Amino acid sequence: MKQILVLNGPNLNLLGRREPDIYGDASMEGCLATLQERFPEVHLHYYQSNVEGELINKLHEVGFIYDGIVFNAGAYTHTSVALHDAIKAIETPVVEVHISNVYQRETYRHTSLITGACVGVIGGFGMDSYRLAIEAILAL
Repeated sequence: MKQILVLNGPNLNLLGRREPDIYGDASMEGCLATLQERFPEVHLHYYQSNVEGELINKLHEVGFIYDGIVFNAGAYTHTSVALHDAIKAIETPVVEVHISNVYQRETYRHTSLITGACVGVIGGFGMDSYRLAIEAILAL
């Protein structure tokens, strides 16, 4: 059975309540239940942290044993060389995910420091971005 980690960064613990006009009203718990139902052949793991170092530790922990990582780094996407380096340091393929289309938002969100370390980027499809990322990992 394939193992995939869904890894979420800062403020994503508030999905379903945070800025619903941008992120929708679906919770991450509901999204994970839907994903597990859609991909019964995959063991999905979930981890969220608002702390950059904890995200790096999780990448290091699973980055040599899991089959893929779906990573929504939140605002750290635009600021963290450390996350870029952590992704580069591991063997597990990482797909960068965004719920919103960051190119329709503030210009400072148009630059990702982690994209170059990831195998691909999916964004702008709401919570369905997570499904698309899992499909991409399974197709590798």
